[in-house]
Amino acid sequence: MKRNPREIEQTHRKLSRRALVVGGLQLGFVGALGMRMRYMQVDQADEFRLLAEENRVNIRLIAPSRGELFDRNGIPLARNVPSYRLVMVREDAGDIDTTIANLAKLVDLDPDELNRALDEMRRRPPFLPITLADRVSWEDISRVAVNAPALPGVTPEVGLTRVYPHGPDLAHVVGYVGPVSDYDLEQIEDPEPVLRIPRFQIGKVGLEAREEDLLRGKAGAKRVEVNATGRVMRELDRREGQPGADLQLTVDADLQSYVQARLAGESASAVVIDCETGDLCAISSAPSFDPNLFVQGISVADYRMLTEDKYRPLANKSVQGTYPPGSTFKMVTALAALEAGVVGPGDTVWCPGYLSISGRRFHCWKGGGHGHMNLQDSLKQSCDVYYYDVAIKTGIDAISSMARRLGLGVRHELPMSAVARGLAPDRAWKQEVHNQTWLVGDTANAAIGQGYMLASPLQLAVMAARIATGRAVTPRLVKSVNGVERPSGRGEPLDINENHLRQVRRGMDEVTNGRGGTAYRSRIIAEGFQMAGKTGTSQVRNITKAERAAGVINNRDLPWERRDHALFVCFAPLEAPRYAVSVVVEHGGGGSTAAAPIARDVMLQALYKGTPPLEAYPTADREKMREQQEKLQRERHNRQSGASDRA
Repeated sequence: MKRNPREIEQTHRKLSRRALVVGGLQLGFVGALGMRMRYMQVDQADEFRLLAEENRVNIRLIAPSRGELFDRNGIPLARNVPSYRLVMVREDAGDIDTTIANLAKLVDLDPDELNRALDEMRRRPPFLPITLADRVSWEDISRVAVNAPALPGVTPEVGLTRVYPHGPDLAHVVGYVGPVSDYDLEQIEDPEPVLRIPRFQIGKVGLEAREEDLLRGKAGAKRVEVNATGRVMRELDRREGQPGADLQLTVDADLQSYVQARLAGESASAVVIDCETGDLCAISSAPSFDPNLFVQGISVADYRMLTEDKYRPLANKSVQGTYPPGSTFKMVTALAALEAGVVGPGDTVWCPGYLSISGRRFHCWKGGGHGHMNLQDSLKQSCDVYYYDVAIKTGIDAISSMARRLGLGVRHELPMSAVARGLAPDRAWKQEVHNQTWLVGDTANAAIGQGYMLASPLQLAVMAARIATGRAVTPRLVKSVNGVERPSGRGEPLDINENHLRQVRRGMDEVTNGRGGTAYRSRIIAEGFQMAGKTGTSQVRNITKAERAAGVINNRDLPWERRDHALFVCFAPLEAPRYAVSVVVEHGGGGSTAAAPIARDVMLQALYKGTPPLEAYPTADREKMREQQEKLQRERHNRQSGASDRA
């Protein structure tokens, strides 16, 4: 059918309009696309260039250098030393088992360390380096380098590792570091990224742990170029981190070494405090352990040996251990009674060997009794009945208040693990904790440092220093941080009558320097260096009525763990106190025989700042002391030789 020319013209006009609309739309789209391309390529070029760069460049953390520790004389106690290690990148190694087998032919690989590395390899991305062996020798590094073609993915590296040159001598004070564990991360609310670096080390116990924030420092960073799989291609630049702070401690490494050697063979502790500054010059616990064993992870066998030792070498007895202070507490009871006005220096108490309280006999250590006792004689001969009597007149609340004033029952803030508070109980404490009324018999027990009363060797040393000076001497362990001195622990004057303190000091003088004193055999005879002290023996078992009737069993005849603890506290010189010392020998028997001789030797070592002359000892002891000094010098020389090897 032939179309009408008019219809054809109309159709042509419609098509032209459609073509124009479509063409306009296409042109608009192309224009918009062009403008968008220009916007992205020109206006937003810097932003997209940065995004592309971030896809190609990674930021990696650089572990900071840990702060080092020094003693009061600048001797290193914890150092960072260069260490060679062998690392493996799993994705480069190919057949891991074959590579490790080849490496084992060249280098001794610790099985425990290797198992830890393989476990870490399974948990970490394949491009991260994992340490296979640490602290390897230069000879091992050379053999690995020569055989590199047979060891794909294995690379030698140089890093820093922690070393404790003095080993066991300061283990309980300094503590040790170790790799960050999952448990460590769980204990931190918002862990820093640096803590997630494989095998990064942090303080685990002791000062290393308590001063972690100061010692760790701040991490640095480096920019590295990586490929599509994340493998590092090259390092672009780096920013070094801020090293941790160096800490100088108040401890004298040489004195500490002597004390550890003197305590050898005992389960014991000793504390030496400077009465002028509160500085802890020695704070020892025996036996000890080598903290270097823990740095890379201790073996199961070594750890079992430490945990199964009945002398508990891992426990820091000087600050964690709490013991009934025994007769070393009698100065507290005496001062409380003097301050309360219930007794005077010349007042006497009759001691027939016991005191009957509420139908029960409280015995004196001397079965036949001491007769008439005044304050000084009661301290000199350590009469228990005297203190039963005056304590009942004074009351437990006043006694406990005096104990806290002298540093007992108070947690002293030190950067050490698990510093104990001890216990200076009173009426309110027993009601709150045991829901029981305080009894008169409880007061009698507390008066001689038994019953609920508990104190640590650190607290006993503080008590002795406060009695010696009349000031609230506070223990200090960190002397300075990066050369900036920490506040002194000299302390303000105590609110105790000076004449009462003088009376107690005279009694302590009689203990060591008066004939018949319980520590007379452990006196110092060097002119101007005389020592005042107090013995103590704390029971760890009850003595039954039947046993008293048959005769109390001698400590030597009992199993070790049932023997009494031996204690001694002292200060010297008598007229101008410089040091206070406390010694506790677990299950050592009598304080006069086990603890006092150790305290005397430690005090002389501190006063003379080295081996004292034999003339400082009583004539009868000099040959024995000469042999002891020679023996200890040999032992310390051997220990120091080991320290040099570790350094």
